[in-house]
Amino acid sequence: MILFPAIDLKGGRCVRLKRGEMESATVFNEDPAAQAKIFADAGFQWLHCVDLDGAFEGRSVNVDAVKSVRARIDLPIQLGGGIRDRAGIEAWLGAGISRVILGTAALRNPDLVREAAKAHPGTVAVGIDAKDGKVAVEGWAETSELDVLTLAKRFEDAGVAAIIFTDIARDGMLQGVNVEATAALANAISIPVIASGGVASLDDIRALLAAPSTNILGTIIGRALYEGRIVPREALALSGSYS
Repeated sequence: MILFPAIDLKGGRCVRLKRGEMESATVFNEDPAAQAKIFADAGFQWLHCVDLDGAFEGRSVNVDAVKSVRARIDLPIQLGGGIRDRAGIEAWLGAGISRVILGTAALRNPDLVREAAKAHPGTVAVGIDAKDGKVAVEGWAETSELDVLTLAKRFEDAGVAAIIFTDIARDGMLQGVNVEATAALANAISIPVIASGGVASLDDIRALLAAPSTNILGTIIGRALYEGRIVPREALALSGSYS
């Protein structure tokens, strides 16, 4: 299982939110590139990065911060937040981002996802953020009437590298990952699923490893790492991804 440490960017700084509420932001590092280096040195093999301002504005905002992170580490980076068109996808892939995450665009413009996934195999992920089982978009500010599984199934056989499934109610709350919903989604589709939201301790990693699904690719970890609730070496050893 791949563990993805998270760097969420707001105003050029590394922050964590609670349930996606921008006013709840806690700054954990003024220098995102330095934080990325900490994660790389700890042995993580991927980095998960989100442009929070971009998610709300519908365009990439924290460009300089993302590029500074990219320049500082050699790890592959998956990036989401404000990537809504082909030009944005091409620009970030050209800048060395390994995988772009399309969330709002996946709901509003599914053809864009299919076209990008076909043009750039293995580099496009779909972010599906759930609020009471329904898909939320625009930085989680809007909730659609579409359920998670229906949206995920639209991209079967499209060449999407992963579905990043976030339970918004748990995100940043350290209440435990939603293993049941993650496993149910993973078993219902062929696209690998990455769990997100609520990881609080090693027990959450154990629960995902023990989940009744072989289609869970990994999990994103945020606040628990920043607050020292999860020790990287222990988590990586448990997940089998320590190098």
